This record gives sequence, C-alpha cells and structure tokens, in this order.
Amino acid sequence: MLTKNGIKIITSLGSKKYRQKYNLFVVEGVKNVKEVLKSSIKVKEIYCTNENLWKNERVKTISISDQDLKKISFLANPNEALAVCELPEQSNFAVENGLILMLDSINDPGNLGTIIRLADWFGIKQIICSKETVDLYNPKVVMSTMGSFSRVEVVYTDLVKVLENYTNPILGTFMDGESIYNYQFPADCLIVMGNEANGISPEVQAKITSKISIPAIGNQTESLNVAMATSITLGEFFSQRLR
Repeated sequence: MLTKNGIKIITSLGSKKYRQKYNLFVVEGVKNVKEVLKSSIKVKEIYCTNENLWKNERVKTISISDQDLKKISFLANPNEALAVCELPEQSNFAVENGLILMLDSINDPGNLGTIIRLADWFGIKQIICSKETVDLYNPKVVMSTMGSFSRVEVVYTDLVKVLENYTNPILGTFMDGESIYNYQFPADCLIVMGNEANGISPEVQAKITSKISIPAIGNQTESLNVAMATSITLGEFFSQRLR
C-alpha cells in the first residue's frame, strides 16, 4: 500500500539533500528498473501498475493505480514502474587506462544522463566529475541514462588533484583548439568537457596538455550542446581506433 508518508518520502528524493538523508534514490520506467535489477544496486521496493512484469523478481513489489503512480513520479507521463533504491557508496577509485571522460561542472541533468549513456555505448567504464557537476542520482539524470548509470563508474572528486597525478595526455575541448579530425588521439588519454555556459574552469585549463575542437562547417550556430560535443568527440576517437 502506498501511504501518505511514503508519497512524501519518495517525492522528496528529487532533492539531493533528501536522497542523502534517506540514503535512497528513484529509478523510473520499466526498462530502467529492469536494468537496475541486473546490477549490484540494492532495490528496496518497486511500485508498479502491472504486477505481472515483476512476479519473478525477488524484490518487494507494491501494486498501485495509475493515479498513485503519478503522485510519486517525476515524469509527466509515468511508465508503469518506479523503484526505490539504496544509494551505493562511492568507494576509492583508481584512474584507469584507455579513454577517460572528465566533466567539469556539467549542470544540466539531461546532458549528464546522455553523456553516461554515450560512455556506456562506447565501452567507457569511468567518468570523473567535479563536485559541482549535477548529482548522478537526480531522477532526471537516472531516467536519461536509460539504465547506463548502473554500468558506468561515475565518481565525484577534486579534478585538479586527479590531473596532477595523471601522466597521460590531458585533452580539453575548446572553440579554438586543433580540429579533432586532424588530431591523432592517443590510446590512453583523458578528455575534459566543460560547463555548458563557461567551458572548462581556469584551474583545470592549467593542467591541459592539448586543446581540441570540433570545427564548424556551417556558420549558423555559435556552439554545440555539451552532450552533442561529447558524442562527436567520442565518435572521432573510436573512429581512429578502427581505421
């Protein structure tokens, strides 16, 4: 049964403050819930309008009406299921070889979610975020990853400290860098994507060893969305690996 207190707690999880208070976050949609059930993340309970979809899962399942689902959903059009999950602990991490993505103060949940999904698509296992980057467990971030958040390691830390100890090339995306179509990407490198409005912060810029850029073929727009820019950059990186 969905109680008033339960509604209050679940809807409060839209705020990072309350996610940390209750040590919980929300996963919405049938696909996303099924993906998180495959992961090591602990699912506390599933609220659903079609109980038959979850009868083989060893998780507490609560059947509710479409109207009740709308009360706890963060979506305009809820999709049959909402899972309440426990926040995983961020363990100590080691910077891996290969391509690493670093995000400097990405603010938009949709951008972060899309970038995580891109990383999953290209087989990138690690994303390093500044502490100012939007929270991974924001409902909009989780939803836009389409389950990829459960397969990509996303860590929040001091970027400058990481870069001070990183020995491979550090690439930063700028409007005036070398064209990604001329630049020869090293197999082991770190690519920094900057804030939507302000780009890469001066402290991080100071650690960058090569500036790269996506050349504009047309002249009708001033810049690219950071998720779009990440997609194009990753596409060229892996294109070079396959040539």
